[in-house]
Amino acid sequence: MNFGDLRALYRKTLLDDVMPFWLKHGFKPDGGFYTCMDDDGRLISTERWSWSQWRAVWVFSALHRRIGPDPRWLESAGKIYEFLTRVGRTADGHWPLLCSADGKILRGYDSLYVDGFALYGLVEYWRATGKAQALELALETYRAVEVALAQAAPPPMYPYPIPPGLRPHGVRMLFSLAYHDLAQASGDAGVARAARRMQKEIFSEFLRPEDGLVHEWLTIGGPPPDSPEGRAVVPGHAIESMWFQIEAARQGNDRSVIDRACSLILTHLERGWDPEFGGLLLAIDCKGLEPVGWAHAETKLWWPHTEGLVATLLAFEQTRDKRFLDWHEKVRDYAYRTYPNARDGEWFQKMDRRGRRITETLVLPVKDPFHLPRALIMCLECLGRLD
Repeated sequence: MNFGDLRALYRKTLLDDVMPFWLKHGFKPDGGFYTCMDDDGRLISTERWSWSQWRAVWVFSALHRRIGPDPRWLESAGKIYEFLTRVGRTADGHWPLLCSADGKILRGYDSLYVDGFALYGLVEYWRATGKAQALELALETYRAVEVALAQAAPPPMYPYPIPPGLRPHGVRMLFSLAYHDLAQASGDAGVARAARRMQKEIFSEFLRPEDGLVHEWLTIGGPPPDSPEGRAVVPGHAIESMWFQIEAARQGNDRSVIDRACSLILTHLERGWDPEFGGLLLAIDCKGLEPVGWAHAETKLWWPHTEGLVATLLAFEQTRDKRFLDWHEKVRDYAYRTYPNARDGEWFQKMDRRGRRITETLVLPVKDPFHLPRALIMCLECLGRLD
């Protein structure tokens, strides 16, 4: 495929397949946006997980700002934003994890990840609308997160609780980009320093010199333990984390960060790819041992493949190394053979190692409107720069 063909494919997938699914199935007559559904769009629950709600704010805002102005996108983002801000934050400044359809908080500050996605969504919504309240809420959320991270006790991290004595790569991954975006939007030097701190910890601590892989868990103040958790590597997370670092570094053309991140994308694609059945394994042990210290390690989920599509295009843009185009084609071929739901639209999200569909809940009881549309948006932006 040439870049024009790719752009046509991804634009069709995004605008003719993925987003019509969400406009049809996500918004209900009461005006709410719902994600507790099957892959066919059948509603399972009207509970609203803020994790997914804030991600949807980013997607609809980014569609309007990055793909093309459309009142449907802005109206959709605004409906979700108004619901979330009407529910509000907890007394200590964090966003609740779970709400009822009428806005009652069912689970409060149970996951710092929700704050990360709130930051991400708020900044993109501000960029799309210029709404001053959104940027101020993002700054207030940032301050609450920094207070939480400074405490001796680890913050709540549902659905990935922090094992005793360990600290997670996921926090550095998410907040390195969320903080970077907020720093760019606000011009706040303190936020920019915090973003660089997160990035530095990824490269200097979670990237392990003994194997060249990004580990999911380190001990507090030290290297990973020689245990299943300490040896766990999630290739999709590492690949996603690296394209975040490219995005943060490319504006200032920080070649040391860009080149390092690009190299690590190749490393984790090569180590994470299943040589027998194809596709990216959810998790691997850095030494090839069993058991792998990550739940559902042998599954083939949709999201690592969407992150691989973005990462390989961004890395090619920065390096012009054709290995990234080869990998992009390999990941795209597997993903488009495996995940598209031809009958209902969008993609199936969970497969076993052999590519057979999984219907039970693995992490959150939601169909997440985020990784796939975001990947398509980011790929289209990158392809626009490559033309």
